[in-house]
Amino acid sequence: MTERAPRVAITYCTQCKWLLRAGWMAQELLNTFGTDLGEVALVPGTGGVFRVVVDDTTVWDRKEDKGFPDIATLKQRVRDIVDPTRDLGHVDRSASGH
Repeated sequence: MTERAPRVAITYCTQCKWLLRAGWMAQELLNTFGTDLGEVALVPGTGGVFRVVVDDTTVWDRKEDKGFPDIATLKQRVRDIVDPTRDLGHVDRSASGH
């Protein structure tokens, strides 16, 4: 039996019109991780929510993390759960200042 690939859920506020932001982040994650992800779901919500969850682990919450993630930070947080040994290339190098 093979292990199930992780599911990413991006919950976004429909009242705030954050669908485009959520969709772009979903696209970036799919471009980076490809078939290492089983699914990237866009989940409509209300009340200013913007949360990214990998399986049962919250990797970003707009209210707790004080705003939106830059895409490099989001990819690193997803990577740390999905495949901690993966090199994200320029994303990792720019984060470390090299």
